[in-house]
Amino acid sequence: QVQLVESGGGLVQAGGSLRLSCAASGRTLSSYAMGWFRQAPGKEREFVAAIAYSGGSTNYADSVKGRFTISRDNAKNTVYLQMDSLKPEDTAVYYCAKAREAWGWSTPHLVKAYDYWGQGTQVTVSS
Repeated sequence: QVQLVESGGGLVQAGGSLRLSCAASGRTLSSYAMGWFRQAPGKEREFVAAIAYSGGSTNYADSVKGRFTISRDNAKNTVYLQMDSLKPEDTAVYYCAKAREAWGWSTPHLVKAYDYWGQGTQVTVSS
């Protein structure tokens, strides 16, 4: 069993920054890609960013490319999402997730590629 706990969300003004963390317990994550998704009220959960098990490859949604940076520290079993130049449309609950298959990297943007999810952390960006 894997437990994922997100932290670092909050209220920030447009143009500001936040750094989200996702700490894992119950299993080492070093063999798995990790992803960040978000869900705004009334909308479907959408892909934000993903990072391969080694950290050597990353993938971003077009809407956050150039503003968000995903990283990981396998020694700490933690994944991060640095969010800069935040916009009101970034307001959502942010979730981290663990890839379903070890060593995989074929479809990191799909919800179904992940099997464990955190409880989410709220990010609110005011205009």
